[in-house]
Amino acid sequence: MAQRNRRRSHRSSGAAAGLTEPAIGPCLHSVPSVDTHSHDSGSIWNRRRVLLLNSTFEPLTALPVRRAIVMLICGKADMVHEDPSGPVIHSATRSIALPSVIRLRSYVRVPYRARVPMTRAALMHRDRFCCAYCGGKADTVDHVVPRSRGGDHSWENCVACCSTCNHRKGDKLLTELGWSLRLAPTSPKGQHWRLLSTVKELDPSWARYLGEGAA
Repeated sequence: MAQRNRRRSHRSSGAAAGLTEPAIGPCLHSVPSVDTHSHDSGSIWNRRRVLLLNSTFEPLTALPVRRAIVMLICGKADMVHEDPSGPVIHSATRSIALPSVIRLRSYVRVPYRARVPMTRAALMHRDRFCCAYCGGKADTVDHVVPRSRGGDHSWENCVACCSTCNHRKGDKLLTELGWSLRLAPTSPKGQHWRLLSTVKELDPSWARYLGEGAA
């Protein structure tokens, strides 16, 4: 049973990331090589990500820049927003501005998944990088009911927290300290939260497509 659940989880978590692979595969051999010698190719290809939208403007995933450019060249996606701080990518036959958001030309159906996986990145976005106790800048995660006291590692029992409050709270309950939460922790809902669970820093141009979770 455990092995079957792991296989199901692997297929589910990889669905959004692999949405475009069948669409761009046949085009790969026709894409000209890209000249990046005049730019910091490590910064462009390895660290930057491009937001991929469905044809309905629903956020799907964050792609590596190279894959996003391949999709534009192959006509599988259209540019929505350029990266104003990025270079223009020159190939043997054309020039393409570095994208920050692209949109599929054809609609892709996304499998329904009820619960968003909890990651540190997603939890920080949910709590807007603010400590759940004092409202200061959060830099760690705290279990409201400590695990040593029976608390679980879940959306409903984890909050963003500053180091000072985390240290003061230790393994105590809120009632023992006389503390209260600024907001009740809940599990976020929406496809964009799956993307937020994998991305720490967001391009400002993505915010309008990620709803409240990007604020």
